[in-house]
Amino acid sequence: MSASHDPAATRRLEEIGTADVLVGVPSFENEATIGGVVTAIEAGLRKYFPDLRAVICVSDGGSSDRTREVALRAGVDDRADELLVPRDSPVPERLVFEYRGPPGKGSAIRSIVEAAGRLGVRACALIDADLRSITPAWLDRLLGPIVHHGFGFVTPVYARHKHDGTITNSLAFPVTTALYGARIRQPIGGEFGLSGELAAHLAAQDVWDTDVARFGIDIWMTTTAVVEGYRICQAILGAKLHDPKDPGKDLGPMFRQVVGSLFALAGRHHDRWVEIETVETPPTFGFRAVFSAEPVAVSIRRLTRGFVDGHARHHELWRRVLSEGAMSELERAAGQASETGAGIALEDEQWFTIVYDYLVAYNAREIEAGPLLDSLIPLYFARTATFVERTREDSPEEAEARIEAAVDVAVERKPYLVERWAALKVPARPLRDQPVP
Repeated sequence: MSASHDPAATRRLEEIGTADVLVGVPSFENEATIGGVVTAIEAGLRKYFPDLRAVICVSDGGSSDRTREVALRAGVDDRADELLVPRDSPVPERLVFEYRGPPGKGSAIRSIVEAAGRLGVRACALIDADLRSITPAWLDRLLGPIVHHGFGFVTPVYARHKHDGTITNSLAFPVTTALYGARIRQPIGGEFGLSGELAAHLAAQDVWDTDVARFGIDIWMTTTAVVEGYRICQAILGAKLHDPKDPGKDLGPMFRQVVGSLFALAGRHHDRWVEIETVETPPTFGFRAVFSAEPVAVSIRRLTRGFVDGHARHHELWRRVLSEGAMSELERAAGQASETGAGIALEDEQWFTIVYDYLVAYNAREIEAGPLLDSLIPLYFARTATFVERTREDSPEEAEARIEAAVDVAVERKPYLVERWAALKVPARPLRDQPVP
């Protein structure tokens, strides 16, 4: 019996026996949205994969509300005609349980991929429980490339407001592209498609009790798929409606977890990325269209204040982390901002020099991971403020072009990272020894 499934869930898996596709939904306190998510999943499976035996698996983190009850009761029911679902199409099996293990999305996904492996599925999709914009077509986009075209991993492409997803735009997207040579737009998106082979491979990894797997599950899955050579593609899903946040507020834990995992994985896979010099864009399924993306209100004043406060607290640590040239450029930019009152501007080349210095410092481990990552946050604030100010009047297409141009700079600066890593003689360490605060 799997450590992440209780006896009742194990018995239910035995009753189901085998399946062709499984859609997993990690959940926690999602009573308000999970009914719509499960209904859309059922409609999508019945509409696009009526000949395949399907399972909807809700892996819950111990919700105190009615999340599990709503998930069990939700479904197409008498809305088949409205949702364009064939009435004679089979209803997917339903599996709803409370997973075992440390709290967090990583543990929820572990139980899902273990269930997928136990059922021997051909394809598996992961979908967040708090979505307000999911449509049945998402199932076709996430599972179709695997079922019909033999891909191993499908990443999402969302239509997002130009000031949303700043950690993705300034760190996860460009650094993943530069390191591993795969231009994946949303390496930390919540929705993914996995082949049955990849799901079983992930379930078998000995990292589920590490901080990287618990807190950086999305970037870990993406990186694993890339470095292990699975065929990757992207799927256009349209707008992802969620609760947008000002990047200057409530950022600390998420930033540390995502960026710490990104840096830790780079340390684990140094031998893989150090020789990569080319970049390829994975094929993309679906068509871009005009979608409404929720606006994100960003306070440049708050971001600027965060940088100024951080300068006072972390200035000496910055001197330890940054190269002499990077520190000199940072002081010059800060001095110029002080003189003009316009706020500090971190240009693309300067920003990725800083990021690469931090990536090396994280893996060198001469500075504790928590304080190190905390000291990067004010610099991230300055970078975000720069982008917001520059794109204030940009169309979504113009803002996206700026992001893509920054990715190109991250790729161009990779030799600096390689040289810096070699100069500091950073040791290789197994993933389970990489700390993520």
